[in-house]
Amino acid sequence: MKEKKKHNVFINGPISPAFIGESIAKHTTKTTIGAHDIFLGQVRADVINEKVVKAINYSCYEEMAESKFHEIREDAFSKYELTCMHIYHSIGEVNAGEICLFVFVSSKHRKMAFDACRDIVERIKKDVPIWGQEIFEDNTYVWKENKI
Repeated sequence: MKEKKKHNVFINGPISPAFIGESIAKHTTKTTIGAHDIFLGQVRADVINEKVVKAINYSCYEEMAESKFHEIREDAFSKYELTCMHIYHSIGEVNAGEICLFVFVSSKHRKMAFDACRDIVERIKKDVPIWGQEIFEDNTYVWKENKI
């Protein structure tokens, strides 16, 4: 398969439900698609040391992160029979309850979409250099630890 061009995956702030809905709606004309799978990562209001997380401030080494996202995308297209794939991740502050990661894959059949989406999300969490500061209600913060 021909290598896809790189595109910016970063969105400043939260990923809005309207953006997600518009992304889904754009695929209604693609009649070779039989299945979509979507992963939405949402900021939790975790309690850490008796403090409630009100937001996460995401940052990254953008050039390296973009390169990793592109590598994940190319690997997924070579491993799975996908029709489409979209990945978006927030940069900046995202409040508890808001969406920070949107992965949307399409294929002819559901199993391929399910398997690809899960693999892509796991690779993002493991390989992409994105960091988050959990901001507490008292405006103190700690660096987030990713849990598998």
